[in-house]
Amino acid sequence: MSGHSKWATIKRKKGVIDAARGNLWTKVIREITTAARLGGGSPDANPRLRLALDKAKAANMPRDNVERAIKKGTGELEGVSYEELVFEGYGPAGVALYVEIMTDNRNRTSAELRTLFAKGGGNIGASGSVAYMFNKKGQFVFDASKHSEDQVMEVALDAGADDVKTEGSRVVVLSTPDAFEGLKKAFEAKKLAFEGEITRVADTNVKLKGADAEKVLNLIQLLEENDDVQNVYANVDIDEADL
Repeated sequence: MSGHSKWATIKRKKGVIDAARGNLWTKVIREITTAARLGGGSPDANPRLRLALDKAKAANMPRDNVERAIKKGTGELEGVSYEELVFEGYGPAGVALYVEIMTDNRNRTSAELRTLFAKGGGNIGASGSVAYMFNKKGQFVFDASKHSEDQVMEVALDAGADDVKTEGSRVVVLSTPDAFEGLKKAFEAKKLAFEGEITRVADTNVKLKGADAEKVLNLIQLLEENDDVQNVYANVDIDEADL
């Protein structure tokens, strides 16, 4: 349930925006600052920072904001140090939820997340209760009306992809995180238009529709609107036609 998945498309078509621009920029700035703190301020030597800068570009973030975030991460400017946390739990219909957090106040965030889970009909579980269901992957998404599965596959398999499949109006490529950079360069060299990210993919998904699907999407929306929440992943399969 993150960035460039089909969930974003569903929410747009439902008239629900992931977050206001200010909320999105807050999340990206935190990621840039943390990436720079952990790996340095040079994107050439810091893959995590390169990905964060791609998100900033996609969000039309001003260069000054980006540069300040990097300098705060490297210590050139005074800034807040963020802690990375994971909350695991369940939503309506037993859907598993894996929530990545970046916060400067663990106690505040813990209280807020418990309230949001309860409000959305879910509950927080113990550490490790759902993490095993979600594998870290590189993911690339192509518009199927612009690039066919065969066209994408020709590049993807040679560059180390694990899987290429068509999902409705999208062609999706999955890889190991280590293969992400090589695939990104290969697609760019062929001038293929895509959205790419390091994400988490569930081993198996629960198929939902109707009221259950709406309840799950509403809980995910509540979580994603929180500034401390960076990503929400759910083992659920919802088609636009089922809403």
